[in-house]
Amino acid sequence: MAHQSFVYILASGRNGTLYIGVTADLSRRVWQHREGRQGFTAKYGVTKLVWYREFAEIDQAILFEKRIKRWRRAWRLELIEQENPQWLDLYETWNC
Repeated sequence: MAHQSFVYILASGRNGTLYIGVTADLSRRVWQHREGRQGFTAKYGVTKLVWYREFAEIDQAILFEKRIKRWRRAWRLELIEQENPQWLDLYETWNC
């Protein structure tokens, strides 16, 4: 049975500190980060949802998350800018 899951990138600002994660509930997970309940993201002010991708299976999402965590920073920035060149906070439109 397929379960919706997401790989996401949060940022402190344009070209700032990045956080990459995986979740089955994007809205709830990003809200947790924004509320400052997570160590790394709270410490560095990483609260803007700047990129995400949906996967049909959690296993696929986990593999992709691990892959992009090994990428060079420049590649991650390019991934974000391909879909979100203005580094908008996608959480605002995601929750609408």
